[in-house]
Amino acid sequence: MSIIAQARSRVLKAILGSPALGAAADVHAAVTDDGTEQTITTGITNPPTTRNVTATSGGTAGDIKAIQVTVNGTDANGDALTEVLPLFTVNTATTVVGSKAFATVTSIVIPAHDGTGATTSLGLGAKLGLDVLLARDTIVNAYFGGVLEGTRPTVVFNATDIESNTVDLNSALDGSEVIIDYYLP
Repeated sequence: MSIIAQARSRVLKAILGSPALGAAADVHAAVTDDGTEQTITTGITNPPTTRNVTATSGGTAGDIKAIQVTVNGTDANGDALTEVLPLFTVNTATTVVGSKAFATVTSIVIPAHDGTGATTSLGLGAKLGLDVLLARDTIVNAYFGGVLEGTRPTVVFNATDIESNTVDLNSALDGSEVIIDYYLP
């Protein structure tokens, strides 16, 4: 005898891998400004699990300009994805955080800074891609290293753009497995 379709469990499990804490150069090491806009297509390391990216300015503080780095890649479905990251703070080493979850990074566009002493690196943030479209927050539980999180993760959901469905755990990522239970309405 088969189970009636409506009687099946509607709580599903998303295994989000075992992500480590993101570092400033996880995706690409610091690129020194050369006075022109640079498009980087080599030396890129893709995220080990779908997640957001960060950009960090450094080097000579007085050479840092309020520029916006553009990241190109793919989402969890393999579709093209572009995100323009927030502005750096002028004359200050800054890390800016993206909101979209990238499965791959194919190129990075870095506009010219004010001087050639500035650097820009690309790293990984703490937001993990859910790889499922949610019309509302239906997260039931989050497990980190096999332990139920005591504080709910921060959840962002979007019914049409898979890259905009993310969770940010209360715990700092450390390479422990992350599992999310969510309700399928």
